[in-house]
Amino acid sequence: MTTETKPTIQFTPDRLEKAKEIIARYPEGRQKSALLPLLHLLQEQEGWTPAEGMDYVAGLLQIEPIEVYEVATFYTMFHINPVGKHVIEYCRTGPCCLMGGEEVYAHLRQRLGIEAGQTTVDGQFTIKEVECLAACGMGPVFQVREKYYTNLTNERVDEIIDELSK
Repeated sequence: MTTETKPTIQFTPDRLEKAKEIIARYPEGRQKSALLPLLHLLQEQEGWTPAEGMDYVAGLLQIEPIEVYEVATFYTMFHINPVGKHVIEYCRTGPCCLMGGEEVYAHLRQRLGIEAGQTTVDGQFTIKEVECLAACGMGPVFQVREKYYTNLTNERVDEIIDELSK
């Protein structure tokens, strides 16, 4: 006889209601279409998208966990490892590099004392490389949550870090 264990990560009651509303938007058999919004709910609640949470979302949508993992690992907006309070996503593609991005991002890494994929000891900042932030004419650029910082210089990076540190 096996006993079903309760997942350790579950939506709070208000988030579960929101999840049910989102799932109900889609026709029967098409619940997987709710995957992106549910991953956003999970990340808002947990601060990142842990495997146990992705398993929970898979159960809600009645899909295989691998289907959730594939999506969460494809999009850089989902953090599959714990991150700092401020995640700085910087564009590492050609246009930003041509506009001085490599020097600016080197300054950012030096200022924070971490490399891409790492989090500062105080848990305040995580640096994440991304392929494109779709702001090619305004590079170098990085994004923190929904806010873009464009036409970056070393001095501007210092101002932003100081501002976020408050």
